[in-house]
Amino acid sequence: MYMARTTKRSQSRRSSSTAGSIADMEIHRLAHYTFFVGLLIAIVAGFFRNLIAPEVLVTTLVILGTIVGLFNLTAKETTPFLVAAIALMLAGIVNLGLIPGVGLYLRSILSNIVVFVVPGAIIVGLKAIWQLASD
Repeated sequence: MYMARTTKRSQSRRSSSTAGSIADMEIHRLAHYTFFVGLLIAIVAGFFRNLIAPEVLVTTLVILGTIVGLFNLTAKETTPFLVAAIALMLAGIVNLGLIPGVGLYLRSILSNIVVFVVPGAIIVGLKAIWQLASD
């Protein structure tokens, strides 16, 4: 009788942890798609920068970047993501508008990508600091 109760409890724990990992995988997958959607919006909006209201674009990119930062990155992806975010922010300083023909589009695309990545970088950076402080 005691053995049966223990077995049922352990099976219940396993099934709830399996359900939790499936839910985590679904959230991770949703955030993964959110990353690609945000990147696509940043690129397309760079080509059509005069047709999209800046307030709507920035708000959309910040919300998508926040979702990516909260749910998409694992612990081992933290450092590469932060390094890439820093590289993008530094590249955003360069005046790409000086390149004839495509410079204005490149500058607009890069600015949009930076707006998309910065909220995620802030969240991931705060998570990393929290983890370092709690260890």
